[in-house]
Amino acid sequence: MIDLNGKVAAVTGAAGGIGAEVARALAMAGARVVLGDVQAERGEQVAQQIRDAGGQAKFVVHDTSNEDQWIAFINAALDNFGGLDILVNNAGIEQTCFLENITVADIQKLLSVNVTGVLIGHKHAVRAMKPGGRAGKGGSIINLSSVAGLIGTPGLGVYSASKGAVRLLTKAAAVEFGRLGYGIRVNSIHPGLVETEMGEKLLNDFVSLGMFKDRDDAYTQMKAAHPLGITGLPSDIANLALFLASDLSRWMSGAELVADGAMTVS
Repeated sequence: MIDLNGKVAAVTGAAGGIGAEVARALAMAGARVVLGDVQAERGEQVAQQIRDAGGQAKFVVHDTSNEDQWIAFINAALDNFGGLDILVNNAGIEQTCFLENITVADIQKLLSVNVTGVLIGHKHAVRAMKPGGRAGKGGSIINLSSVAGLIGTPGLGVYSASKGAVRLLTKAAAVEFGRLGYGIRVNSIHPGLVETEMGEKLLNDFVSLGMFKDRDDAYTQMKAAHPLGITGLPSDIANLALFLASDLSRWMSGAELVADGAMTVS
């Protein structure tokens, strides 16, 4: 059993899907968790579920593209639970569009959340986690990238660019924080198709682009692209985050954990 008692975690994009499952898993392991999301009602429901199950959780409205809200989010962990040991940069948006049709506004919107938001998160988390910071004990930063950050897929050019950026940011931060002696590990997780609302939207968007004839065809072919023969569940990703948050991974930094049923190696 992984024991996170005494640890404080912050999870972005925690109102549903992978983020909500990560928050629940960390809380079940004993961490006190701050959940952030732009969806206030759903986010508070997840926090209440954690509290009803005996855990400690607080929800904060949090737009990751807004630096002031990042400061408030990190301060919520410090003020309410007395520290910050774990940050999970899960929040992200997806855009499905052929590159010849993209707009600058769409690019900027996606990058503001998927890249800028993650960069700002590192800035304020490390200030709290590093020696001399308000938490000051080091910790673990876990970034949600994607298989789209490893391989190319039609219709996902901007999204792939953002997730590739998260992949290399993870490695740069791991080296930087290590060399500076901050005691902060940084690793990334790269899921394949996971059964979430975002995953369902992706299938329907592919159909809208004419890549598949209907949703069922999209699911069948996408599932077949994973040689293991199954798609992922939010709990599959939450278990990896739990491992990276714990001392079981204390010698891992700059690593990329791929959970895709062998999709990217076939």
